[in-house]
Amino acid sequence: MMHFPMLRLLLLQFTLLLHASHAYLVPHRSPTSTALRSEPEIVSVPLAEGRNYPIYIGADLLNSDSETLASHAKGNDILIVSNTKIAPLYLARVESIFKSAGKNTYTCILPDGEEYKDLPTLNLIYDEALKNGLDRKCTFVALGGGVIGDMVGYAAASYQRGVDFIQVPTSVMAMVDSSVGGKTGVNHALGKNMIGAFHQPNCVFIDTNTLETLPDRELKSGISEIIKYGLIRDAPFFEWQEKNIPELLKRNPTIFAEAIKRSCENKAEVVAADEKEAGVRATLNLGHTFGHAVENGSGYGHWLHGEAVAIGTAMATDMSARMGWIDESLTARVQSILKLADLPTELPGDSPMTTEKFLSLMSVDKKVANGVLRLILLKGELGNCVFTSDFDDNAMKETIDLYVSMIKEKAAKTN
Repeated sequence: MMHFPMLRLLLLQFTLLLHASHAYLVPHRSPTSTALRSEPEIVSVPLAEGRNYPIYIGADLLNSDSETLASHAKGNDILIVSNTKIAPLYLARVESIFKSAGKNTYTCILPDGEEYKDLPTLNLIYDEALKNGLDRKCTFVALGGGVIGDMVGYAAASYQRGVDFIQVPTSVMAMVDSSVGGKTGVNHALGKNMIGAFHQPNCVFIDTNTLETLPDRELKSGISEIIKYGLIRDAPFFEWQEKNIPELLKRNPTIFAEAIKRSCENKAEVVAADEKEAGVRATLNLGHTFGHAVENGSGYGHWLHGEAVAIGTAMATDMSARMGWIDESLTARVQSILKLADLPTELPGDSPMTTEKFLSLMSVDKKVANGVLRLILLKGELGNCVFTSDFDDNAMKETIDLYVSMIKEKAAKTN
């Protein structure tokens, strides 16, 4: 009898072969030949022991600044990892950059989706590296969104006890959050990102023109992480967002470049202060404890990460207000900006989430310490938050009960 992990691995391999031999999915948009170009902005991530690395942000960098990207690859062997959605759009260009620099290039194409962010799929990266005899001097390159970046980063952290890697993010989510800071990993059936490591990239190379091919739903999902920075630490940035969210949805290149730059600056400052998430870095997870419960409880792949975080942010805001930690006017502003970005703030009537499921999944969150749940909550004026276990359990349960009751109300209306 064939065991499930082996069957799933065979299905993965069949999927990849199918994509290799047939036409790829039609992208949301095709890269334009009249691509906007600009000199890159450079944001530095300053780490201890001189381990600083740059984030390059600019339009058409894959064409106009390719030598910079190649210069960050150590050794002669490069393994470029992408997925079936991004590879047809940008893999050939990225591969040519390293080949032009005299590097030996190898590729690994993974299936697309959060549901494949797991150990069986991760093994495909190791398989490709080992098959081609890559040693500790090689460099892995993550070409794709947050899932690819997290998986390639963890593969690099663990392959032969650690090799270099480069982030080339192609989604808003990856550009403003997951590609910066070295948090890598894969999901487990019992929890999101439960298997992972801190492993910093050599550089992050953000070509904003890759957003031209990003589906609208994924673009909106990434905006939720931009909103987060304003709420937890940068009130002027939040006020800027309230005025400019419509332009972000229109993909205004100037506005988007500014949003990415300011997000990366915020992330870099926090990572520099707390690389291993011992304290202040945890505040970057506003909405994530509720949101991860939504993602896992609904089945990985049902919600995009940023959509679940948006719901989680609304829940964390509601809980903060229940405890009197923030003014109701801030609650209204949070609801307003999430809706302005066309992000969900409630769960649908067919959601499987219950109060018991929320509490069970939140109890295994990575921020639990010595059996005690810690949450990121808003407190005080806009731009302030706390990472704490000192909260009212009743307020948390009231918030969860409210959101579960909305599920039931919607379900009743459709029956």
